Amino acid sequence: MFKNYRIRDYDFKLILMMIAVTVIGILSVGSARPDMQNKQILGFLTGLFIMIVISFFDYSFFLRFYWLIYGFNLALLFWVWRFGKVVNRARRWIVIAGIQFQPSETAKIMLILFYAQFIMKHKDKINSPQNILLILLLLAPPAYLIYDEPDLSTTIVLLSIFCVVWYVGGLSYKLIFGVLVVAVPVVVILFILVLQPDQTIISSGQQLRILAWLYPNEYSKTTAYQQTNAIMAIGSGQLWGKGLNNNEISSVKNGNFVSEPQTDFIFSVVGEELGFVGGCTVIVLLFLITLECLSVARKAKDLAGSCIAAGVAGWVGFQSFVNIAVATGVFPNTGVPLPFVSYGLTSLVSIYIGMGFVLNVRLQCVRKYNN
Repeated sequence: MFKNYRIRDYDFKLILMMIAVTVIGILSVGSARPDMQNKQILGFLTGLFIMIVISFFDYSFFLRFYWLIYGFNLALLFWVWRFGKVVNRARRWIVIAGIQFQPSETAKIMLILFYAQFIMKHKDKINSPQNILLILLLLAPPAYLIYDEPDLSTTIVLLSIFCVVWYVGGLSYKLIFGVLVVAVPVVVILFILVLQPDQTIISSGQQLRILAWLYPNEYSKTTAYQQTNAIMAIGSGQLWGKGLNNNEISSVKNGNFVSEPQTDFIFSVVGEELGFVGGCTVIVLLFLITLECLSVARKAKDLAGSCIAAGVAGWVGFQSFVNIAVATGVFPNTGVPLPFVSYGLTSLVSIYIGMGFVLNVRLQCVRKYNN
């Protein structure tokens, strides 16, 4: 379970980048909602502690219990579906011993661990029809339970992470190409269908978000209100921003024109108060963290380690892209937190747990080369 590691082999640059972007997040959350800053600091310290502890455990030890991890994840999601706490018309939270958390966030790292071990055990037949069917069948229950909360955005992120892990696990290029040939036109057709007035594919609220994204002027005072103001906030920051905790009357944040700016639209706070420089700093840090995880995946001692590091890279990279794309109007409004930056103890601690496994994957591969 424990192995002898050398401190100089620890990936300190990755830790420093994570701390740097998290500190920017803490400052931005404190500016948006001062009453939540202390909780975000608590989440950061908790996540950092758990990450360091996990980084010294051999990840192979945890992977022995991959079926238990899958079952526990499914049990949590089922508990949400049956007894979860409803907030803003969504049933996404459970409360245990006075602690409220969101199992759809912890599901990301649990499924990464499960599929990392599952794929490594079946790597010789990863592209067989029976194995492909089994992989998809195992993905269906957690994906459906998250989608039904409802939480379409997290479901999309989860599926994206799964695709990255499966690809690294050895998915055939022929199969990938074949799926794309079918999937691209299907997605286009589905997109056209969901815009129809009488469609039943997605909820009316989700349809309104797409329409507001396509026709922002028509929905500027309703569905597109928040996203439009977020774009204005980012643009108003110009090069250096208005400064954290500023009292400018013209501030979009101070005027409460963006609801819950500390979560899904935290990048609008960064853009307005830290400007283009601050926004680029966050983007570059997240990009470098993603690249470092991919570098670890390339050097991992085994296929499971590669899947873990690549899965976490996909998690940070894709979720960051979606969050910033929404805040800048590139994507329709959808609620996913910005990794390390948005307020939310479950998402913050979960991503640090994932990074703890990445750190151990790196320690293991460095130890292998040294031996």
